[in-house]
Amino acid sequence: MSSQALPSFDIDFVRQQFPALQEPVLDGQAFFENAGGSYTCRQVIERLTRFYTQRKVQPYGPYDASRLGGEEMDDARDRLAAALDVESDELSFGPSTTQNTYVLARAFAEHLSPGDAIVLTNQDHEANTGPWRRLTAAGIEVREWRLDPESGLLDPAGLSALLDDRVKLVCFPHCSNVVGAPNDVPALCAIAHAAGAVTCVDGVSYAPHGLPNVAKLGADIYLFSSYKTFGPHQGIMVVRRALADALPSQAHYFNASYRTKKFTPAGPDHAQIAACAGMVDYLETLHDHHFPAAAGTASLTAKAEAVHDLSRDYENTLLQPLLDFLGTRNSIRLIGPRTAADKAPTVAVHSQRSGEDLATALAPRGIMAGGGDFYGVRCLEGLGIDPDHGVLRLSFVHYTRREDIDHLIDALEAEI
Repeated sequence: MSSQALPSFDIDFVRQQFPALQEPVLDGQAFFENAGGSYTCRQVIERLTRFYTQRKVQPYGPYDASRLGGEEMDDARDRLAAALDVESDELSFGPSTTQNTYVLARAFAEHLSPGDAIVLTNQDHEANTGPWRRLTAAGIEVREWRLDPESGLLDPAGLSALLDDRVKLVCFPHCSNVVGAPNDVPALCAIAHAAGAVTCVDGVSYAPHGLPNVAKLGADIYLFSSYKTFGPHQGIMVVRRALADALPSQAHYFNASYRTKKFTPAGPDHAQIAACAGMVDYLETLHDHHFPAAAGTASLTAKAEAVHDLSRDYENTLLQPLLDFLGTRNSIRLIGPRTAADKAPTVAVHSQRSGEDLATALAPRGIMAGGGDFYGVRCLEGLGIDPDHGVLRLSFVHYTRREDIDHLIDALEAEI
């Protein structure tokens, strides 16, 4: 969908969907730590409350409370899978993306052979690099695809140079939670696939800005966290069927034939899984409000794509003024691209003051932001930044207002 075809973004309607934004305690506060976790939409809260009050029993039993609980859990999986354009049995839930990746790494440890190789980056959050690096204990070679120390970007040619017939897996982020520049996932997956490798893409820092069409991305594994996409604290994992069937189960032996269970060895959080359907309720609410002519006919996949484009277009209009302001400050280093079209609204700033110190100084000015390494220790080291010193990270999503950006810029002007 082109930006010319997009309707005007109704920020007031959007903010009405988030109870936290109506709370008096948050008056005068501008939230810029969304990369650490977003506010939860009303639809998720309502589903979670209903499950805890009406369905808090073992699901999938013959009595109504149990049957309805199971149906709500299935509804969450089915509708999220449709929004991502994958099959329902390719989507699994787990307690976090870090835990999901750890389980997958255990499966690959059994699946790969000594002498096989995997490619990792130093641009990732530790969740998509640390568990994979443990495979060296099983005789697997780890090859590191390193970011450019000035730009923070990954060069596709650098990936190609690391690939040969020994490489079986390539792991990289859809978007770094420090650099904030989306990688060209379809192109990178095509490069890996041409060399005979499968791909694992960490979408945690990208998905809050619009759920992607995973089928079009071409990733064999796609991971993100629902507590950053306006939902409860769950990790959501897509493993495409061919790979899921090839990998050994990590669950109870009698669950090995179920794709939705074989990579979730622990008992699931029934209520939070059911509440994840509220994320799709919200997506549909946003779509139908902005695209009423297509409300009754568009598929969930099409609705997700439309909301993705709508959100990204709106976020870009807010992001560019912030990047322009930061680009004029000689006292700081702005990490990543300076053009909104090339960047998600996750902005990291390095200065003589530590990231934590800057975040602390902004708090009395009504700016809720974070400072530190954000589990991107390898990324900061690759950029020549001391992780202990850290960066200030300013991250927002589509419920942020232009006046919040103005508030932030005024606060930054006084502190950097």
